[in-house]
Amino acid sequence: MTLTKADQERLGIEVGRVFTPAAPINETALFSGRRDQVRRVIDGINQRGQHVIIFGERGVGKTSLANVLTGYLKTVTLAPRVNCDGADDYASIWRKVFSEIELTKKTKAVGFVTTEATETQVLSQTLPKKITPELVRQSLTLIGGQVQLIVVIDEFDRLPEGPVRRLFADTIKTLSDHSIPVTLVVVGVADTVDTLIAEHQSIERALVQVQMPRMSRQELEEIITKGLDRLKMAVNDDALRRIALLSQGLPHYTHLLGLHAAREAIDHGEERVSLDHVTAAIQKALTQAQQTIRGAYHKATTSPRKETLYAKVLLACALAESDELGYFAAADVRDPITHIMKKKYEIPSFARHLNHFCDEVRGRVLQKTGMKHRFRFRFVNPLLQPFVIMQGLADGLITGAALEQTASPGERKKD
Repeated sequence: MTLTKADQERLGIEVGRVFTPAAPINETALFSGRRDQVRRVIDGINQRGQHVIIFGERGVGKTSLANVLTGYLKTVTLAPRVNCDGADDYASIWRKVFSEIELTKKTKAVGFVTTEATETQVLSQTLPKKITPELVRQSLTLIGGQVQLIVVIDEFDRLPEGPVRRLFADTIKTLSDHSIPVTLVVVGVADTVDTLIAEHQSIERALVQVQMPRMSRQELEEIITKGLDRLKMAVNDDALRRIALLSQGLPHYTHLLGLHAAREAIDHGEERVSLDHVTAAIQKALTQAQQTIRGAYHKATTSPRKETLYAKVLLACALAESDELGYFAAADVRDPITHIMKKKYEIPSFARHLNHFCDEVRGRVLQKTGMKHRFRFRFVNPLLQPFVIMQGLADGLITGAALEQTASPGERKKD
């Protein structure tokens, strides 16, 4: 069926509301996958004295999960959500939280009239200059007695280690010990869990630790099919799989490719997304990628020598099998680089390239952990990995058919 001009104009606008690569999902109906994680978080919320920490790589959808939590709850819920930044301290975070909460008080009118007047005050306006875990406990006790209260603290890993995180550990401890009817939901990277527990070992029993791995192919495909269903559009199976494979478990790229592929179909008057539309979407995704991603790729791969391996080794790293935290070993790079170069390559042939990717000269696009002969690597910015694969496709370093033979992160075996 060919789309009318009116349909094209309408869908061209609406598609940008359905596929949102630049913003987390905030609508339960468009949230896909993560059923196990949702259940674990909701279980934690429903158990008094338990608090939740959601952790995982950047770009895996942690904030989206936090955004849609209230849609899964049956009760009236107050859920202030704040983002941490490098300038925050313990007091500033809680002032942000309490500025999202209004207190309503009824007072009798002056005179002989028996009606009541309602006064509304933002809770942060009632706080003293010094904010302590005990003061937070008292304030949350007051609010939690009236409504189900969930406090979401996002990007917790941006807070400095030391006293600030120690105070949050103390807060979780006192809220749990007193069984206060409130749930803190802390969102951050894996190190967030380690530092919180290190500050207060006894809070481990009070924390429901929910890891957000990269999404499986089926979950990524669900993002596309849900979005296109909303638009009353469809997608071919090969196009659907290609988007999922290119996304490498990161929903940001699923939304990005879904947006551009759907627009390609719409612009051509078609209501079904094909592999050709996805191919065109890759080019748009590469040109419209964040400058930080494009700059990182350029710094990592550019060399004055014509016959350089940097782009090819980085592509092999992007295609290498990795564990659930994104780490891979040099041995995991061997098969992809052999396929890319069409001849056998052993570790000594590219080991120095891996090390260079961990140095400032190449922009530190990889980080290295472990000990000699047992080093493991991963992308510092996970969003660079799909970009590298798409660039490899665009440059002809790998074919679509070869990509189809690889497993997405959600399908790979875990170490």
